[in-house]
Amino acid sequence: MIRKAKIRDIKQIQELIASFAKQDIMLPRSLNELYENIRDFWVYEDKGKLSGCAALHISWDDLAEIKSLAVAKNKQGKGIGRDLVLACLAEAQVMGAKKIFVLTYKQGFFKKQGFKIIKHEALPHKIWAECINCCKFPNCQEIALLKVL
Repeated sequence: MIRKAKIRDIKQIQELIASFAKQDIMLPRSLNELYENIRDFWVYEDKGKLSGCAALHISWDDLAEIKSLAVAKNKQGKGIGRDLVLACLAEAQVMGAKKIFVLTYKQGFFKKQGFKIIKHEALPHKIWAECINCCKFPNCQEIALLKVL
């Protein structure tokens, strides 16, 4: 079941994200960052265990970002990632966002969801504030993609 995240989910969200961060295919998230941004998160729960998460973060005016999309290895290929993205997109529409972007190493998945590759420079400078504090800055290899709603 996909639902909005709750405070009690934070540690499971962090563990899920950390499992991919250890493989260097996702950026890690601190507990502090997750608690501060809990309202951004959607989760997939099955029998009391979280198997997926994604966050929708409003960045600027009509622009939002989908962040921290993760689905447990044993649950991949079942449409959970797609459903989490759809939940984020639906919420973005309700919020009034017209453009959604992602920064990812897995461009193929997002292309299947209707996102198109864009140049990093096409995004407002405001979104790079988080990047400055990243351990991969300035040598980030993430690909920017955008979907217009």
